[in-house]
Amino acid sequence: MMYENTISGRDSTEVAYLQLRRAIIRCEIPNGVQLSQRELSRLTGVGRTPLREALRMLQREGLVEAEPNHRVRVADFSIPDLEQLYVMRIGLEALAIRLTGPLLRADELRRLEGYLSQMAELPTPEEYERWEVPHRAFHLSLVAHAGTRIVTMVAQLSDHAERYRRFYSSEAPRASERGMREHKAIVDACLARDPGLAAERLARHYSSVALGTLAVLAPEYDPVLVRTALHSVMQARTGGKNGAQDSE
Repeated sequence: MMYENTISGRDSTEVAYLQLRRAIIRCEIPNGVQLSQRELSRLTGVGRTPLREALRMLQREGLVEAEPNHRVRVADFSIPDLEQLYVMRIGLEALAIRLTGPLLRADELRRLEGYLSQMAELPTPEEYERWEVPHRAFHLSLVAHAGTRIVTMVAQLSDHAERYRRFYSSEAPRASERGMREHKAIVDACLARDPGLAAERLARHYSSVALGTLAVLAPEYDPVLVRTALHSVMQARTGGKNGAQDSE
């Protein structure tokens, strides 16, 4: 009986964690909102003990912050968090696409083009929920042969970036159009069997999203880390030569 209760408690913790994580990432619970454990228990349908463990897990991910009187606050957008998140994505996924590119089969390349077509059919912010499905599949396909641990980390970073992506797509009217051009450029590099070029174009794409979001949230902020990460990827392709250009 004790074993069954333990498993049940773990299941309840997982249920609460996944429900709240999804709601926060999708901005269904807005940034900065303060909630009591009683409200969250009612929202998730689990007891206080598994809920507290779920909140600790979310706190470790930086998605919630503990407040006095058994309350939590959904973390606000953070400029350092945004920049570090995209620096990690640039570095990790540029490497992962270099590893994956030479191994992409013809059917996988066709699938990438299919995801691109699906995204093009859903260009407006109002279609974000449907657009995110092929978009997520597109980016995971670009790193599919880089190894399980890397793919898992890429997926986790993508989840954390979703709050910022949603904000950027709603605040920047031309973000979708520019993003489609950048996605197509990445696919073209993959079709050309040039993983170095694909890595550079992916890095440019993430830099564009990060810099665009920062320009809205904190126009005065100097994103040194993002520029440095992009420069590192470009140097890796050109062998450190200055002035090399991406031949679009």
